[in-house]
Amino acid sequence: MTQQTPDTPQTPDYPAMIVPVGHVEPVPRRIRGFVAGRPVFDTVRARYVWLWPGYPQYCVPRDDIVEGALVDEGRSMALKVGGARRQTLQVGSLTRPGAAWEWGEDAPSGIVGHVSFRWEAIDAWFEEDEQVFVHPRSPYTRVDALRSGRAVRVELDGAVLADAPSSVMVLETGLPTRYYLDRVYLDWTRMEPTETVTSCPYKGMTSGYWSVRTDTATHPDLAWTYDFPTRQVSPIAGLVAFYNEKVDLYLDGKPLPRPVPVSRANWEKEHR
Repeated sequence: MTQQTPDTPQTPDYPAMIVPVGHVEPVPRRIRGFVAGRPVFDTVRARYVWLWPGYPQYCVPRDDIVEGALVDEGRSMALKVGGARRQTLQVGSLTRPGAAWEWGEDAPSGIVGHVSFRWEAIDAWFEEDEQVFVHPRSPYTRVDALRSGRAVRVELDGAVLADAPSSVMVLETGLPTRYYLDRVYLDWTRMEPTETVTSCPYKGMTSGYWSVRTDTATHPDLAWTYDFPTRQVSPIAGLVAFYNEKVDLYLDGKPLPRPVPVSRANWEKEHR
């Protein structure tokens, strides 16, 4: 029997995304979008459509968009689940070409006549009265933060970066388990703070990132923390996690294979 090492590829040990591309569902929440402080749309009739398995897009009925906010560019778009017409967004003196697209007759029936927006074209998105970041939250994604007494050791290039008797495990559908560790168990002589900031619709905005320096190399942005995470994952506040994909991680003394990095490009490659 072949012995597993941290670099030995294997079948993922976490649940995969199950939503097929092209799937449409109603959004049971009020969805609003603002640009420069002005409303662009306000709807309780939005739909989800999945263009890749990881998370959906919002589709807003044209009637629920502020009149005059969209200008058809006269350009057709061939998207994964159907055709659409490209739209320019105009709000006051602001003009954002290619900010949206209106779904055509060959799109799934539930979204024909609806409009989807590039996420970054809208300054602020809200579900009910709570702001949403990065992308819509998938109704099929679950995120749990569980305290665990299983020992976690993190190594890289033969150096021990952390050796903790416990952790908070974050289990998120479609992603490897992340192990958040108390700071007292990290070797801070190898950690170098960076200016990197990332956001997650389920966990919030990071408050710190660190590169790791070993005896042979400096590895950029391997660890992060959320000082003020969303209430759903509040147990991780102030704890530090490392990318399993880039370090050697041991759970109860047993090596865990490095997972394949997860990205939209990988999802699309596997499901095209």
